[in-house]
Amino acid sequence: MFYKKKGITSFIFALAFVLVLILFDQFTKDLAVSFLMNKDDFILIPGVLQFHYLENTGAAFSLLEGQQVLFAITTPILLLFIIYLLFRMPRVKKYTALNYVLLFLIAGAIGNYIDRIINHYVVDFIYFSLIDFPVFNVADCYVTVSVIILFFLVLFYYKDEDFEEIKQNLRIKR
Repeated sequence: MFYKKKGITSFIFALAFVLVLILFDQFTKDLAVSFLMNKDDFILIPGVLQFHYLENTGAAFSLLEGQQVLFAITTPILLLFIIYLLFRMPRVKKYTALNYVLLFLIAGAIGNYIDRIINHYVVDFIYFSLIDFPVFNVADCYVTVSVIILFFLVLFYYKDEDFEEIKQNLRIKR
């Protein structure tokens, strides 16, 4: 996973990193519930940024609203795939950024999955009123920023040979 760490050390580091990210996401959602639920919005920058409590039963931008069973099934499958990819990644320096992207994706997915399983909705609370952007949370930030970085890594950083190397490592060896 991480080129300077071997075996169990790499696993423990990755697990600790993801746990810290998840705990931070859950902490911010708990704060939102405690200080924003059933209250007026908290304005940070008038006309630009505010905290607004929202219970989202859908995915990003409230797509697939109310499809909790779909999320309960697909999220663990996607998580298993990402974890498999993470552990099969070549342990060389050039894949460090990709490792972190995958860790942030895992943390974001688990952070929102916890909400879906426990509450049957995701707590969203960050609202950019300047552009009327949909309300989101910290886990959403993890996923969105990771996908954007992944996009740039694929387009501008990694070469075809790098993807071949990853593909070779993904093959199950007999």
